Parts: sequence; structure tokens; C-alpha cells
Amino acid sequence: MRLRPHSPRRRSVAIFPAPSRFNLAALQVEFLAEDETIGIIPSLRMDPLHLISGDFGPFRPQISAIVPLWLAIALKKRGKCRIQAPEWMTVERLTEVLEEERQQPQEFRPLPFHYIEISRLLFDHAQDDIPDCYLVRSLIEDIRNVRFHKIEAGLEKLSNKTFAVKLTNLSAMEVNIIRPFTVRTLQALFKHGSDEYHRHSDDRFSQPTVIRVS
Repeated sequence: MRLRPHSPRRRSVAIFPAPSRFNLAALQVEFLAEDETIGIIPSLRMDPLHLISGDFGPFRPQISAIVPLWLAIALKKRGKCRIQAPEWMTVERLTEVLEEERQQPQEFRPLPFHYIEISRLLFDHAQDDIPDCYLVRSLIEDIRNVRFHKIEAGLEKLSNKTFAVKLTNLSAMEVNIIRPFTVRTLQALFKHGSDEYHRHSDDRFSQPTVIRVS
């Protein structure tokens, strides 16, 4: 078995903006997410696999096993397993998260660090294994939109007295998207506000601030 088969979609990196020193391309973030583990129900018998990330298996038909996401997708494509949707990827759980996100504009609810990439991969390759797939997809999209709105609201508070931005419980893709904007904005604020800041540096009432969106 080729443990990491090349996919045509991964070779199409050129369709995405080239990564800068501040962020990764979307496919690079997705590639990292493929090392997250997920449950499968195999339909084959196979000895354990000894991989760099750990040992997985042995595999027996209809007995659940935990494997990296990339391996689960490779087996799914060959019709050798069913993928078990993660516990957080249910209508009940996502509805609860969405309500909490809307009710708490200053906080982000904890979600898997790669929830965006994992859900996208499962929608692309294992849609038939996700109960209420279309509703789950819609809920995840709503959660993303609410979270990005809160991120924008927090970044609007940036000023030349801001020296750090704290945003907790963000996902990998969310961090990757806002990192270049945040870094460049802070650099510009420092550059244009440095003279004014130094003029007031002796004023004990003029202190740099930290933006925190938990």
C-alpha cells in the first residue's frame, strides 16, 4: 500500500496564493490537518502499520480503529472502510456551539484546531458517512462566519498603542488567514505612531494596550 498517495488536488497548489513568510497556503494547512486521527470501520484484514506518527492497527473487518485522516481517506477511496464522523461533527453539538458563539461576542468556543480542514476533507471524500451532512455543512459555515465577524471586531480595536493581540481558541485556518493582516497592521501602527508614542512615553496615563478576544 502506498501510505501517502499523491492526489491531483494537492498538485494544484498554483491555484492558491503563494505563501508568504507570515502564513501558509490553504493546501499546506490542509496537509498538516491530515495527520489528525479519526475513527474508521475497516472492511479488510490487515496487519499493523508502523508509521512515523505511530503504530496503527491491526485492522479487522467491522472492528473500529483509529488512523491518521490521510490514511482513512486513502482507504475510503478504495472502498476499504467507512469513516466515523467526529463527535463534535453532529447537528446537536454544532447547534450548541453556534448558539454559544452568538451569545458570547468576546469569546471563541473551543473547537478542534483543524476543524475547518477536517470538515472540508470529510465533505469532499466521505460525505456519505456523515449523518445529516448538508445541515452539518451549513452549521459549520455559520460558525465560521460568526467567528470571523468576532475576529474583525477585535482587530478594529487596534491602535498605535497596541503592542499585542490575544485571540484564544482560534483554529489553524483562522490564525493563518488573520496573521499576515495583523502583523502588517501592527507594523504600520508602530511605524506611524512611534513618534507620538515617544512624545507621551513619560505620561503615566498613556500606556500601551493589549487586545484580548478569548
